[in-house]
Amino acid sequence: MAVAIHANLVSPAIHAPQLAQAAERVRGALLWLTGVSGAFVFVEPSPYEICSLVTIIVFAVTGLSLRAALLPLIAMLMLYSIGFAIATIQVFDQTKPVMWLLISCYLAVTAIFYAAMLGTNTERRLSWLLQGYMFAAVVTSLVGVLAYFHALGGYSDLFLLYDRARGTFNDPNVLGAFLILPALLAFQRVLTGRMSAVIGGTILLAVIAPALLLSFSRAAWGQFAFGSLLLMFLTFVTSHSGKDRLRIILVAVVGVMVLALFIVALLSIDRVAELFQTRATLDQSYDAGPMGRFGRYSLGAVLALQEPFGIGPLQFSKIFYEDPHNTYLNTFMSGGWLSGCVYAAMTLITLVRGLHFVFVATPWRATYLAIYAAFVGVVFESAIIDSDHWRHYFLLLGVLWGLMTVSRRHAGIRPPARGLAQAPLAA
Repeated sequence: MAVAIHANLVSPAIHAPQLAQAAERVRGALLWLTGVSGAFVFVEPSPYEICSLVTIIVFAVTGLSLRAALLPLIAMLMLYSIGFAIATIQVFDQTKPVMWLLISCYLAVTAIFYAAMLGTNTERRLSWLLQGYMFAAVVTSLVGVLAYFHALGGYSDLFLLYDRARGTFNDPNVLGAFLILPALLAFQRVLTGRMSAVIGGTILLAVIAPALLLSFSRAAWGQFAFGSLLLMFLTFVTSHSGKDRLRIILVAVVGVMVLALFIVALLSIDRVAELFQTRATLDQSYDAGPMGRFGRYSLGAVLALQEPFGIGPLQFSKIFYEDPHNTYLNTFMSGGWLSGCVYAAMTLITLVRGLHFVFVATPWRATYLAIYAAFVGVVFESAIIDSDHWRHYFLLLGVLWGLMTVSRRHAGIRPPARGLAQAPLAA
């Protein structure tokens, strides 16, 4: 009898680690699914909202803690959302602005979730999330490219807009922006990975790059070019190996040559060349003139100074006939001075604080460099496009803050490692 009692007491202790591992596998699967769902945004709310909500609930039930280091991010996102809520009062009788407000608040919650969940099992959770994101990028890239060349039959037009590839998104510009992080992660593998990683990264770039080009998003083109240069620079200065630095230089030279050949090959197709020539210019009809993109910036800035509580979400186009296409201006218009100032401050703080952790040696630094480069690109791209409802923007924001938090703790208990650690992302 004593033996039976002892067995009953020990059995839960034996199964506890197994249950914990099973729970973590479920959480990992949900993170992967959330990363995948970010590419399917035809309507709002989108499948991403459903998948991420289920993931947040499961994490909250099974264990999710908020560290003190995340309080500044939480406070800024709360104030950011409160500004929108106050501004929405004046248009509360309209359905779309209210839905816009709810989605904005929810996306802010997702950023906090991403930051919080990385506090435990950081490398594995980061890998699960980014593997899902990468899988989604490959799928939507293939769909976009095949649709552009009408290889999907009668379904091709579903994935095109204005003869531009939009993949599984509702806008080609969003497709291009979504692909930047996966492209930089693949490029980072080419810069610092072993031979197998180099081959895998090259294959991923060969799939993603055509879709990025065929989205004909000038902002995405510029963001990828800038992000790649920034990533190479950060990787170069944080590497302590002369061999690694020489490799980065060689990859940069070869990469430019391969990219040039790739563009030339695509431009040999008349249809591509014609639209490329049109999109490559900066004097589009909707950019020029007093009510063009840049003219609206100055008119909107004057109005923003006159409206401390803003004019409410989705109201800018009713006055100026087009959306602001400038996230910083849109936060002032949609959320008043409170949201506008908080958003600008949050962006600046993340940039400055994030740069500090570029030089902290951690097992995930290679991935961190790619994420930081992608975030910097979005910060600049947001000056010419509306990114306030980009799901991947809040993913970048939350993951950056989460990695900054754990990197500070990691740096205090382990000595810096020589050279660059490899990214946890699997091919």
